[in-house]
Amino acid sequence: MDLEELRAFLAVAEVGSFLAAEQRLGTPRATLRRRVDSLESRAGVSLLNRTRDGVTTTDAGAVLVARGRLMVQEATALVASIREIGREPSGVLRVLLPPGLPPHILTPLFGAIRRAYPKLAVHIRLSNDPVAGLLDDIDVAAHFGVRSPPGPWTSHEILRVPERLLAHRDYLAQRGTPSSLEELGGHELFAWEAPGDDPVRLPLLAGGAFTVEPTLITTDIHMIRQCVIAGQGIGFLPDAMFPDPGVAPEELVPVLPTVVGRERGVRVVIPTALAEVPKVKAVLQHVRAFTGEL
Repeated sequence: MDLEELRAFLAVAEVGSFLAAEQRLGTPRATLRRRVDSLESRAGVSLLNRTRDGVTTTDAGAVLVARGRLMVQEATALVASIREIGREPSGVLRVLLPPGLPPHILTPLFGAIRRAYPKLAVHIRLSNDPVAGLLDDIDVAAHFGVRSPPGPWTSHEILRVPERLLAHRDYLAQRGTPSSLEELGGHELFAWEAPGDDPVRLPLLAGGAFTVEPTLITTDIHMIRQCVIAGQGIGFLPDAMFPDPGVAPEELVPVLPTVVGRERGVRVVIPTALAEVPKVKAVLQHVRAFTGEL
């Protein structure tokens, strides 16, 4: 398949017109039309419905959009991996992270990477579901859980963390420590909304779940932890047990630790085509070493 034809088709399909695609790519409309016509000829089927108001994809075109974006990314990544073999890590590393990772953990990790590779810049974006964003011009994504995206991705588990209920000792001194699941109903509860999970159902160590009514639900783990540290309630969240600045470890107390909880993996996912790119390999090694030390 001709990649320029595919890029032209994807641009037109995504923006809905040849004019908008011309503006996006800087390629004349006549050239875009010729490339799309050639691609349809190769496919032997119409890919676009053309109207006076713009274009939409046919059923066949929709399938090609879904798969075609991945094909273009794979080709781009392959060229990048060949170009950078044997070089010192440089350029921009594009990273996708879930919101709410502890800044006091990310900051020294970023510092270690910059000291080791001064020619490498890092572009970090946040997503509630990083795995879903791997097609969007990303080199590395971190996410929680065992689910890895379908397709040519390489997944590395770098850490396993418990998810559990935590509260500040001052909050428990004022409100009392729950001794049963039912007693949670009398407390302020904060729940982490993980991709694909129901935040109102607390997982039980013995299996199953217990339904609660949280007063706060968020994808931001750090916000929940800060609310817990402030003594505002009981939070259910991943707890890697890294010390918080200015907070003594004994100040945060597990609640119902033998009843509520589970383990969740922290994974790093990269497109397989980028696996040999020096900057990706180097950063992955640093992440592994850093989490091992922690």
